[in-house]
Formats: sequence, structure tokens, C-alpha cells
Amino acid sequence: MKKNQTIVIGHKNPDSDSICSAISYAAFKSQLTGREFVPARAGNLNEETRFILQYFDVPEPELVETVKTQVSDVEYRELPGADRNMSLKDAWNRMQQENAVTLPVVRDNETLEGLITVTDITKSYMNVYDSTILSKARTSYENIAKTIEGEFITYPPKGVTCFEEGKVLIAAANPDMMESFIEYGDLVILGNRYESQLCAIEMEAACLIVCEGAKVSLTIRKLAMEHDCTIIVTPYDAFTTARVVNQSIPIGYFMCSENLITFERNDFLEDIKEVMAQKRHRDFPILDEEGRYLGMISRRNLLGARGKKVILVDHNERSQAVDGVDSADVQEIIDHHRLGGLQTISPVVFRNQPVGCTATIIYQMYQEEGMEIPKKIAGLLMSAILSDTLMFRSPTCTARDKAAALALAEIAGVDYEAYAGEMFEAGSNLKAKTDMEIFYQDYKTFTAGKKTFGVAQVTVPHQRQVEEVAERMRPHMEEEREDKGLDYLFFMVTNLIKKRTLLLCAGSGAREIIAVAFPADAEKDPDGKDHEIVLEGVVSRKKQLVPKVIMGLE
Repeated sequence: MKKNQTIVIGHKNPDSDSICSAISYAAFKSQLTGREFVPARAGNLNEETRFILQYFDVPEPELVETVKTQVSDVEYRELPGADRNMSLKDAWNRMQQENAVTLPVVRDNETLEGLITVTDITKSYMNVYDSTILSKARTSYENIAKTIEGEFITYPPKGVTCFEEGKVLIAAANPDMMESFIEYGDLVILGNRYESQLCAIEMEAACLIVCEGAKVSLTIRKLAMEHDCTIIVTPYDAFTTARVVNQSIPIGYFMCSENLITFERNDFLEDIKEVMAQKRHRDFPILDEEGRYLGMISRRNLLGARGKKVILVDHNERSQAVDGVDSADVQEIIDHHRLGGLQTISPVVFRNQPVGCTATIIYQMYQEEGMEIPKKIAGLLMSAILSDTLMFRSPTCTARDKAAALALAEIAGVDYEAYAGEMFEAGSNLKAKTDMEIFYQDYKTFTAGKKTFGVAQVTVPHQRQVEEVAERMRPHMEEEREDKGLDYLFFMVTNLIKKRTLLLCAGSGAREIIAVAFPADAEKDPDGKDHEIVLEGVVSRKKQLVPKVIMGLE
């Protein structure tokens, strides 16, 4: 996800309303504001939802497993990288201009090669090095000339770019004495004395630096070219030249290139804070997945960092929300369920209505803004309403839900009754699914007081499928309850046509709670199995089962 995008996402183990509402509301907000809103999903799609998206040719939303704040969400510093051949002087100037204490060194392919700091440059200037340091560092003649503000009088031989063999010395003695210490490949700093220049050339010096802007005779130029000797004239005096010439050394010689502490843009802030706290470095490089350098991050960048921008649809309980929602910048919540106590960092737009489907609310928002609903979006919203209201059979269905679905069906150009049959049939095709895929295809967790319970639901059109599903789920009930750390776990196998639910229960006293909540059904089946009960007329988790379980627990 990009930095300035807003993620629109439903709950974990998403149902059709969660997915369709996320896609539709992202489209609505993008059209309304002109900004970028991106639909996402917090879990895998079930078969019904996959059928809907394929029917209306809509791509699956991206899977987002966490919205924890990442490096990519922070306004880090996009400090340009430097080439390893940059001189110390140029690196220092760049740092002053950028107000930076660390400069990243990058290769041609933009991968990170090393780091050079103000401390490294200071040490290079203050430490005493021998006279061969320039050649050891393979300092380029271009760096040397630029550092001393010099001008080439004769250029290096073809193919030669660096001073790479001799030592640096100042020719302050007479020519007779110079012959004893000038060697092949040296760099000689001298003045305008013809005899000294001639001696240095004849002793096979690689480079002459002529100080104080002195003129170089045609004879010396000609001899220098014949001996492959480079001549640079600088306006500096010999003392200044000798003092600053080391600043021409490439930063690659002093940079740190091993055991670098770097972060990737997908790293979580809570993780990198721990690393930063243990290190004294001020700045740390950020890399992409391929190791390419992106910028620098410091502790200062973390101050006031805001999380990912998120809009939650079809839920408002923390237990159902995508991981990391506590650190996210929740912008809005659009829902039709009970208030679940989700806390946000700042005030948000919270629209919660007692209707059968979140998609109904989004349809109303389109109407309120006078916006035309695209055909595909109409199809998604209609599908979500048909799914959540069990084609208007659920007690959660309101007149507004039905009116919205009928209007949307007309926009989408769909015979909703025939379409609903295909949709429910696709959703009830469970043979190709694993037991766990069935178990968690529509699952939610709830909290009542100090008790936590989970409710999964599968809706099937035929009574024979009820027992088939129950037979597969029974062996997993207690194991899944313990694995999730729940007090109770319930699994609803709902027959859409007969309007009844076979409820499987797990947890000590779970069936007793249901017997108290639904006494009429308990009386009809007083000798039923210890961990299940048939609930007549119960098809809605949200409106019929969960409220009574919560009341029983409280």
C-alpha cells in the first residue's frame, strides 16, 4: 500500500458484505473526494464471495494481514545517495547543504554500498596519514583538481584516471636535492621555478601541482606531455594545497561497508524502535525489497508518526478487526452491528444503522450525495444485501434493505431471485473445502464481560447438508476453542429454506447457556446431545443468537 492511500477493510474471516462493502465504499470515497481509497481484505474469500466477484468481473481486494505502522508510513528523509568516488570535500559540502550527519553511498544499481559520517570525515582530516594515502585510496585526478580549485594544463594519459602509485611531497629544496627523494609516480607540489618543474618531470613524477596560479612554460608543457606527466595549476599557495589535498580522497576509502544496520520499508515501527534504542547512530538507511536505497530515517522521524489511514466496514469490534488496528489512523467506521467498544486515537466518522447489511448504508450514502452508482458496484451491493439478509428471510432484514436490493438489482440488470439461487448454491458447495476452511469461512469473536466466545456460521439450502456439515465440524469444536483461548465456541449450521439452525457448542456449560437463552427449543429436545441443539426460526447470528448469548453471560 502507498503512503497516501486509505485502506478500506472489513473484518477477519470476511463474508460477502465485508468484501463487497469494502470495494464499494472505496469506490464511493474515491469518486467523492478525488483521493485514493483502496479496498482490502483481512482474510481469505469464501466461495460465495468469490462467485460474486467473478460474476461481476471485479478483482479480489489485496490481502492485508496487519495495519501496524511500517517504515513506509513515516515521512522519512529521501536524502540522495552519493557515489563512492565523491571526494571528502564534496561529501562534507553535501552534508552541510542537506544538514545531514550521515551520507549513504550507493552503487550504479542504487543498492546501498556503505555509509560515510561527519565523524568519519573529521577523523580523516585529523588523523596523521603517510604520504602515500592519496595513491592507496586511488584518488582521481578530477577529485584532486576540483578540491584545490585547479586547472589542468596537461591531462593524464589516455586510460589513466587515478593517482595510484606514488607519494605526495612538496618540492621546497633545490633540484639537486629533489633528485634524491622524487620517485617514479609521485605527486609533487611546487612553485613557479622552472628548474624544479623540469627536475620533477625528468624524475618521472606522475603529477605536478603548480601553486599560486603560476604560468607554466610551453617547454615544460611539452616535456610533461612527452613524459605522461599531469600538470594542475592551483590558485592556492603550497601550504594550503598541502593542507586540503587530502580532502580529494574518495569517500569509498573511509566509508563503513560492513555490518550496516538497515531497515526495509515494510519493517514495523515497533521493531525498529528497539534497534534504534540499542544503537548510538543518528540515521539509518531504508531499503526496498531488492536492497535498493530509498532514504534515511532517524529517531526524530518517529516522533508523532501516524499509522496507516484505515476505514473499517461491517464491524466495530477490536477482536474482529485486522491486526494492528490499535496503531492505525482509523478515519471512519461504517457498520450495522452492535457497538463493540473499539477505541480510536482521535474522533472518527462513525455511521452505524440498525439495518440488515452494511451495503444498505453505502447505498443510502450514494443516494444522499446524488451520485450515480456504477453497474458493477450496484451488483456488489445487491449481492451483499441478499447474502446478509438471506434473500430477505433473516429477521435482521428491514424494509430499507429490501428496497435498496431491488433498486440495485435494476441498476445491475440482474434478476435477483435467479441470481440469489446461484449465489447461495455456490456458497453451499463445501465438498472441495477442508474442515478448517469451512469452520472459518464466516467466523467472528465476541466479548461479554470477562467471557470471550466465537461464533461460526455456514448457511446451506438443503436439510441433508446440515448433518453433513455438522458431522465434519463436531471433532474440531473443543480443539479450536482451546486453540483460540475462548471460553465458549458455537457453530451455526443454518438451513436457509426451513429457517432453522443446528447449533454445535463447545466449552463447559455452553449448551446450558443456550438452553437458558432458548428455553422453548430446549424443552423440545431435553434429551438431546450434550453439545448441540436445534434452534427453530433462528437464522441470524447478529440479531438472534449473539444478543441472547451475551444476555445469558451477563
